[in-house]
Amino acid sequence: MKLGRVTGRVVSTKKVDSFEGLKLLLVQPLDENLINTGDTIVVVDTIQAGVGELIYYEISKEAGRVIETVMNPCDAAIMGIVDDMFVEDKK
Repeated sequence: MKLGRVTGRVVSTKKVDSFEGLKLLLVQPLDENLINTGDTIVVVDTIQAGVGELIYYEISKEAGRVIETVMNPCDAAIMGIVDDMFVEDKK
């Protein structure tokens, strides 16, 4: 799983049937120190995350498993909202 921060929403009036009723959010990938690690991605939100929240997400075929339909084009999905995080000092 990967860390990210929700930075915005994607509004889509037409989408595939398996995405009906699901929000699409913009997520900025982060490292363990909460530093940006790449380009913003679009993810499927099944847990009702909000803009500004720290989340963890999965990509690839594992992401598609959060949607109940077996065949869906999901390649990034939010798995949970981070409540707290501790990173051991590497010094």
